[in-house]
Amino acid sequence: MGYTMKADIHPQYRDVVFQDVTANFAFLTRSTLSSKETIKWEDGNEYPLLKVEISSASHPFYTGKQKLVDTSGRVDKFRKRYAK
Repeated sequence: MGYTMKADIHPQYRDVVFQDVTANFAFLTRSTLSSKETIKWEDGNEYPLLKVEISSASHPFYTGKQKLVDTSGRVDKFRKRYAK
């Protein structure tokens, strides 16, 4: 029995740069995401740029440092609500 894969169902991957804006860290990988922003990478080529708030360079699990990221006052709302 020979099985063949279906044609034209797999996503189109492209090289992109993910940049952690809190840690000033970037890495080149492949993704299906796209962006209007671009960045010139170390190899001299230009790639789409995707900005993220947390990566392995800033996540407490990987860094061993507790860092609180509060994007819209959620922590303050939580503390106020449960201050009793």
